[in-house]
Amino acid sequence: MSALLVDIVLWGSVLGVGLLTFMRGKPVFQTAMKQGVGDFINIAPRVGIGVIGAGFIAAIIPPEFIISSLGPDTGWLGVLTATIAGAATPGGPVIGFSLGAVALKSGAGAPQVMAYVVAWALFAFQRMILWEIPFMPARFVWFRAAVSLPFPFLAAALSMLLGKP
Repeated sequence: MSALLVDIVLWGSVLGVGLLTFMRGKPVFQTAMKQGVGDFINIAPRVGIGVIGAGFIAAIIPPEFIISSLGPDTGWLGVLTATIAGAATPGGPVIGFSLGAVALKSGAGAPQVMAYVVAWALFAFQRMILWEIPFMPARFVWFRAAVSLPFPFLAAALSMLLGKP
């Protein structure tokens, strides 16, 4: 039921923004459609490959390994392990979220997966090295990472307090 609600909200948003673009004029609408279709054609195969690849990863990694290192009974050690794994995971959202979903399906605890996803989003090492440091002073990047360090643990703690999603 909630997936259907999300789909309705997303499609409603697309239609609403499309209508607003159409009201700005035909050239604006045509340009937006060309860019949107182009982006869809470029991104859809990557999403498909990422999801299928995550399924392969789920088949390769034994559930016992996931449960023993990231399971609900691993507590704060599992949260620390997930935080390190999240920071070490290369790739974009297709990879990060797919691996988080695989971990959940394989028996990982919700707090551990929360820590993984937040750590991946905040300090993926390759993203800091390839994107952030070339554009910003290294001292700023490392300071940002240090200030962000508590967030995976805070997300896990909140998840522990709120219970299983």
